Amino acid sequence: MKTIFSFFVAFFVLVSVSFAQKGVLKFSKETHDFGKIEQGKPVTHVFEFKNAGTDPVVINDAQASCGCTKPSWTREPVMPGKMGSVSATFNAASAGQFTKTVTVTSNAEGGQTVLYLKGEVVAQKEAETAASPKSVKKTTKTSR
Repeated sequence: MKTIFSFFVAFFVLVSVSFAQKGVLKFSKETHDFGKIEQGKPVTHVFEFKNAGTDPVVINDAQASCGCTKPSWTREPVMPGKMGSVSATFNAASAGQFTKTVTVTSNAEGGQTVLYLKGEVVAQKEAETAASPKSVKKTTKTSR
């Protein structure tokens, strides 16, 4: 009899927990490509999210993969249907390709979400060339 009662209690707890709703973070995008950025100039991207669940979402922490990236985030609870954000600033000190992550820990379903920043840090002159529109060279025909 005790076994049947224990089984019933365990089943009830399992069903109750599975139907419990949580907050759900839905980021508009989880990866941002900066393209070519100038060495020595920090760049920032704001990742926006919506709470698509039924409970408020609280972001407990956001950890960057290295000291060159500094995250900040919405500190107050994000109510169901409302928007929040996680901002990440990358210090473009070293030249070359980069991929950095920011791990967001919250009380939302799944617990953690990983956001990605990528791009290429280039010298100032190369960054200016990449940012400006391609110049069109005019050619003229000369007769000989």
